This record gives sequence, C-alpha cells and structure tokens, in this order.
Amino acid sequence: MPEFSGSTGPTPETHVIDFRAAEQLLAARDPRGAVKLLDKVIAAHPENTAARLLRARAFFAAAQLRPAELEFTIVLEREPDNAFAHFALARTYERSGRPEQAIRHFRLAAALDPQPEYVAAARFDT
Repeated sequence: MPEFSGSTGPTPETHVIDFRAAEQLLAARDPRGAVKLLDKVIAAHPENTAARLLRARAFFAAAQLRPAELEFTIVLEREPDNAFAHFALARTYERSGRPEQAIRHFRLAAALDPQPEYVAAARFDT
C-alpha cells in the first residue's frame, strides 16, 4: 500500500506557475522579483534552458551584467544556434564595455536570424 507523506513541497506545476509569474514580473519591470522566482525553478530543474534564458534577461534588466553573461553563455552552450541569446549576450558585452566581444555575437545573431535589429547591430558595413 503506498504511503502518503502529505508533503507540501514544490511540484512541477508550482515551477510552471513560478516561471509564468516570472515572465509577468519581467514584463512589469520587476526583474529582481523574476530572478527570485527563477532561482527556485532552476534549482529544481538546472537543465531548463527556457528558465535560464528568462533569468538571463532578468539579470540584464536589473543591470546585473556578470550573472546575465553567465546565464546567456550557458544557454548558448546548450543552444549554439539561438540567435536571440547571441544578440542578448552581445548587448550584455556592449553594456560591459567589451565591444569586440559584442560585435562577434551581434554578427552571429544576424547570421542565424537576419532580423533588421540584429543586422543593424552587426554593422556588417564597417
């Protein structure tokens, strides 16, 4: 007969709710609140690339550039063809005063997905 512990710990559904709430917090310009929720999600699911990408965006919005850089890098290790992650990492490098690293990732983003914003940032004409 199965034994029920009555545990009220986080469930997979709780993590989905936290992820969605973090999206809303980021949209409402509360990146630090989003990071707090995502920390729990990532602690339970470190392989969740979507949560890492959202946390990277939240770190960037909170001007926490080093943690943003680390998270974008993890995303790109898992998804090297993620044009948005390249673009966002480039913006992070740009804000950190590292233009040589930024241009490389702007160009990778534009090559992967030639959106006008990516192509303009890539400055292929220079």
